[in-house]
Amino acid sequence: MSVRTTRAGATAAMAAMALCVTLAAPALAAAPTGGGTGHPGTRQAVEAAVRAGVPGVTATVRDAYGTWSTTAGVGDIRTRAPRSPADRYRVGSITKSFVSTVLLQLEAEGRLSLDDKVDTWLPGVVQGHGNDGRHITVRQLLNHTSGIFSYTADAGFGRAYFTKDGFFAHRYDTLTPHDLVAIAMKHKPDFAPGTSWNYSNTNFVLAGMVIRAVTGHSYATEIERRIIGPLHLGATSLPGTRVTVPHPSSRAYSKLALQATTGPTYDVTDLNPSIASSAGEMISNSADLDRFYSALLRGRLLPPEQLKEMKTTVKSDTGPNAGYGLGLMETTLTCGVHVWGHDGGIHGSASSAVTTDDGSHSLALNSNGDWAGDMGAVIEKEFC
Repeated sequence: MSVRTTRAGATAAMAAMALCVTLAAPALAAAPTGGGTGHPGTRQAVEAAVRAGVPGVTATVRDAYGTWSTTAGVGDIRTRAPRSPADRYRVGSITKSFVSTVLLQLEAEGRLSLDDKVDTWLPGVVQGHGNDGRHITVRQLLNHTSGIFSYTADAGFGRAYFTKDGFFAHRYDTLTPHDLVAIAMKHKPDFAPGTSWNYSNTNFVLAGMVIRAVTGHSYATEIERRIIGPLHLGATSLPGTRVTVPHPSSRAYSKLALQATTGPTYDVTDLNPSIASSAGEMISNSADLDRFYSALLRGRLLPPEQLKEMKTTVKSDTGPNAGYGLGLMETTLTCGVHVWGHDGGIHGSASSAVTTDDGSHSLALNSNGDWAGDMGAVIEKEFC
């Protein structure tokens, strides 16, 4: 998730004790593995992200030459333990690519159409204050053209979960998908369905609910059965209400103040990810994300027709040279290379995962601080 569930995202969850500390300059001992002295620009960009103020970064590349990883900074600002290439972390909105993949598989099986109205599957759920699920399609949920307000932009939700006092009081709350949608339904739509674009986490909470309505199973069960199992993604999980991150993992840190880059730093590792639901609850690591996006773009998860639908983009504000498909972002880098993937932000964690159009070259990376560090610069150095 995140306030936008992209790399500029929300503040986060915390450990049982919040560590209120001022970051000293983190150690910059980058730890490349598996690639000799390769990828020097990528390694330098990872180190620069740590110099910008985040505790640590881990990144893994998968290409024709094999797998290469590097880390910089620390995974624990108290013990100074380094980050690891094997670290598991909360991936936030990268979850959206998995949810979209399941819905496209269901379309390929003839079990729904992306042009079905939301009300067909979730009667009466999207209504009130001008919202009407009878006029919004499943496709419009997946490409953020529904106009539905993002529940994470609600002022009360922000105070409860993105500020220091609110977060410490509410970090273990359990919220249902219906709770999250109800917050959004208190607001008028941002625009009429199909007339504009706005990133809304509510869209993907509803998408997860559609999966349950179609299959009789939770979106988590379907992701596990259809993607995690077949691809052997051993580090990937959907925690539900579990508040901890499995080991190996680093601590996660936040300023617990929107847009703040200075001030106290808090350990926000533990939280109940039900506040993100199918918009951003997943945990994974960089190697698993590389494997997933490579398999997706290679056509291992979707038939050609559905992959083409997923890659059909609309104009978005995710970047100056970016478009948004169905839970999948396309970016044209400064060197002209096109990459596909998604960003993910959640308390104490900022992640990016991208791959080339043919799935042959992938990069996934994570910062364990949510307030600084240029993930885009790392991507540029790797692919350009």
